[in-house]
Amino acid sequence: MKGKKENYKIEKPRIPDKLDELQSFNNIIEKEDFISEKIIFNCSIENQTAEHVNFKQVIFRNVTFKKVSFRYIDLTDVKFENCDLSNVDFYGAIIYRVEMLNCKILGINLSESTLQNVLFENCTGPYASFPFSNFKQVTFNHCSLLNSNFQESNLNKIGFLNSNLMEAEMSGTKLKGIDFTTSIIEGISAGIEDLYGAIVSPVQAVSLSKLMGLIVK
Repeated sequence: MKGKKENYKIEKPRIPDKLDELQSFNNIIEKEDFISEKIIFNCSIENQTAEHVNFKQVIFRNVTFKKVSFRYIDLTDVKFENCDLSNVDFYGAIIYRVEMLNCKILGINLSESTLQNVLFENCTGPYASFPFSNFKQVTFNHCSLLNSNFQESNLNKIGFLNSNLMEAEMSGTKLKGIDFTTSIIEGISAGIEDLYGAIVSPVQAVSLSKLMGLIVK
């Protein structure tokens, strides 16, 4: 099934054509907390902990993050391509004009974050955690988000296209106007009041009726 076009436009990252190359990330965070106009590629970033690090106009390509905690990170005009961000701690992040393409985001922690003009495409993210976050003009396209957590989040102009949201936690999150018809939402956790105005297919409606205590024969 083809994905539906959203009625909003996501601004792409504004990245210059020429970037300085980095193939090693060791100790760079210890020296500076603002990194700009770089392409970081074919490397691992391991055992790094910092707060309020700022990346602007940066491309991460084929980078693996291991035991990384960048709380309150600021990402502006950034692209992640074929990266592994599994279990990365980006708590309290500010993410603006960012693309994550063909990335692993299993267990990523983006709790209490702000995301605007962000595209997740072909990402694998079971157990990804976004509770208490603010989303504006964000699209998940062909993403696996099984058991993900969007509890108590504010979703404004968000698209879930051809994505798997099975068993996702969405309680306390208003889903009015959000189109789930191309995605899998079986087993999601949400209150009746949260689901008011959500756009679903007839088959999805039958599945969601269980949340209302209905028995469909």
